[in-house]
Amino acid sequence: MTPMEIERKFTVKKLPDRLESYPSRIIEQAYLNTDPVLRIRREDEDYYLTYKGRGLMAREEYNLPLNRASYEHLLPKADGVRIAKRRYRIPFGPYTIELDIFAAPFAPLVIAEVEFSSVEEANAFVPPEWFDRDVTRDPAYHNSNLSKRTF
Repeated sequence: MTPMEIERKFTVKKLPDRLESYPSRIIEQAYLNTDPVLRIRREDEDYYLTYKGRGLMAREEYNLPLNRASYEHLLPKADGVRIAKRRYRIPFGPYTIELDIFAAPFAPLVIAEVEFSSVEEANAFVPPEWFDRDVTRDPAYHNSNLSKRTF
């Protein structure tokens, strides 16, 4: 069975209370290709190469482990702007909200993502009050497209 990523993305009205009490990681990522998506990522001291297929809410996703030397070798080959963000993991009922607070040059962008096990479950999701606009189907909010922005 093909691994699928099924997620919805939202902008936020305000940050949740006690944000610093939730676990977080520093993420840095860059794109070797954006169609299809081929991304390298560092999460604290973990490194990955990710392939993502086409789609907005549901798409194929494969994560392969990298070591630090491989990540650093690939980093200069990436196109576009490197993305840095702090990701908080916030429990919300049976789900985990991944709240990304982007660093410059994307600050003050904040995006909340929630992953699901089915498209039906994703469509039935009722977001918390502090979420704002659903940008799931807006390709401008895909990190791969953000990386192509010019400042």
